[in-house]
Amino acid sequence: MAPADDSGIKWRPTEEIVAASRMRAFLDECGLADLDTLNAKADSDPAWFWDAALRFLDVKFYKPYDEVLDLSRGAPWPDWCIGGTTNVVLNCLDKHRGTEIWDKIYVVWEGEDGAKRELTYAEFDAEVCRFAGALRERGYGRGDVIGLYLPMAPESYAAFFAVLKIGGIVLPLFSGFGPSPIEVRLNDGDAKAVVTADGTLRRAAPVAMKATLDAALADCPDVRDVFVIRRLGEAIDCPMTEGRDHWWHDATAGQPDHAPTEEMAAEDQGFLVYTSGTTGKPKGTVATHVGSVAKTALDVGLCFDIRADDRMLWISDMGWLVGPLTAISTSYFGASLLIVEGTPDYPDSTRHWRLMQDNQVTWCGIAPTTVRGMMRYGDEVDGFDFSSLRILASTGEPWTDEAWLWLLERVGGGTVPILNYCGGTECYGGIVSGTLLAPMKPGSFAGSMPGAGARVVDGDGNPSAVGELGELVMTTPSIGNTRGLWRDDERYMESYWEMYGNMWRQGDWAMIDEDGFWYVFGRSDDTINVAGKRTGPAEIEGALMSSGRISEAAVIGVPDPVKGSALCCVCVPMPGVEADEALRGELSLVVTGALGKSYRPKDILFVSDLPKTRNMKIMRRVVRSVILGEEEGDLSSLVNPEAVEELRAQAGV
Repeated sequence: MAPADDSGIKWRPTEEIVAASRMRAFLDECGLADLDTLNAKADSDPAWFWDAALRFLDVKFYKPYDEVLDLSRGAPWPDWCIGGTTNVVLNCLDKHRGTEIWDKIYVVWEGEDGAKRELTYAEFDAEVCRFAGALRERGYGRGDVIGLYLPMAPESYAAFFAVLKIGGIVLPLFSGFGPSPIEVRLNDGDAKAVVTADGTLRRAAPVAMKATLDAALADCPDVRDVFVIRRLGEAIDCPMTEGRDHWWHDATAGQPDHAPTEEMAAEDQGFLVYTSGTTGKPKGTVATHVGSVAKTALDVGLCFDIRADDRMLWISDMGWLVGPLTAISTSYFGASLLIVEGTPDYPDSTRHWRLMQDNQVTWCGIAPTTVRGMMRYGDEVDGFDFSSLRILASTGEPWTDEAWLWLLERVGGGTVPILNYCGGTECYGGIVSGTLLAPMKPGSFAGSMPGAGARVVDGDGNPSAVGELGELVMTTPSIGNTRGLWRDDERYMESYWEMYGNMWRQGDWAMIDEDGFWYVFGRSDDTINVAGKRTGPAEIEGALMSSGRISEAAVIGVPDPVKGSALCCVCVPMPGVEADEALRGELSLVVTGALGKSYRPKDILFVSDLPKTRNMKIMRRVVRSVILGEEEGDLSSLVNPEAVEELRAQAGV
């Protein structure tokens, strides 16, 4: 790593990193000098770009496509790889059969109780094929929606690929859901079957998953079959309904280790992934076989450089996009995947670092919120060996400088890049990202992901001025984007196309600084307008975090008769820090010192935790609704609903 300079750059790629990167190889193959040239050409000719990317990344087809992109229905409704046939499983498993990849370890699993398992690609594929046979035996096949309500386990990933193998549609369900959100998604998606487990461990407590699913299925008359993985066994009660419920091990027993993969049209649907709306029912995003494979290969393979000799750790949940993303990206490139049951800091606060060290993780995805939470444990991280690590990836929340630098220096040794990543479920990946070819400032992005045509624009759709907040948009069609919304084309147009017409509005605030570095500051509906100046909460939260007195913060705007909006800061004190008036005064001074007196907080509340999703996004929408006494909308994605109750008590509502 070259030393930082006055521009604030903290990481620069070495000549060796650039020369060895897959992105440099792609540029060379295309005869292009740099990323700016690539993005300009991709923006002007998206058909050229995606054709070049599909060929370079070697996306497999049974039948080649005749045309890569058809825009005859307009920018919101592109058609991809016309005439081509493929399958996710062809690209992730079948193509490795008979190669040196086949006998290497694919899945390494560790349970919260220390249980461990390993499966080679060949062993994992056999598990996929056996369950595909079980599904076909029960009459399932092309176009059938099958829910996955699962913990992190090898069988969960096998079920994922088995559904795709038979031509079914995967409907992921967050493992922390209660009955109501499960019921809503299964009914809305017309699911015919569900795969679950008897239970899982969460901070040493057995959590009943099958029993929760049973409560949901009382109102899901179309679900005919439930397949149950045995995880906890006698440790938990698991009633089985005769004729409907089947143990995984019984259903797969006697099924052959090899099964044919369904040949699907490139644009056939492979996924129905729900993302929570601001209010009302969740949005069902639609991803296709070619879209999911091509976008994941581009993001994680081309931009984030995962390779066959890598081992990935990215603690998440099969119910969110990161779960499918880890499954596809690792297997596509013949890499290894470390699957973890439970949380990063239990049964002890060093679990995440031990997992990285003991399993020689080379490629690690982690959320800024997770890093901030781990920082509270002090110097524990310094006792671990991360010498195998070469890539850090980050998504989910804006960074604070302090947390970014902590990860760079304490985990990455100052030399491992932190490849920032921002997009959404509806994009099946990213819109902006870091890259091994570009330097980095804390929390920055290099710019648009190739093929996304990202821009930062004002309310009229014109480029935002340097250093000014604007809306993050896409100006070109991307192969990963949702094909409308499930049964709701009107909501799709309203959500993503209504504001600008010819540009996809993602709903995030972004900014480009004077040196060309990009930053994303969270949802644009989180914007705070104080005395006429629009500000994203991340800047204020960063100032609060810099005090060293709190581990997390969520800042919202509340009505103010003079300023229009004033700040309400909800903070989690560091261990041992007293949540008192002295701390409120100290934090108030920190904010005004960093942003000016007009930003003096109207209120500062202290809580033990903030409402979060399973992938550790802080739900500012929920914080705002609680503080303002408004309808809280969809809370089904929260991993810690008890945090909402505590916040209500602190806010006096």
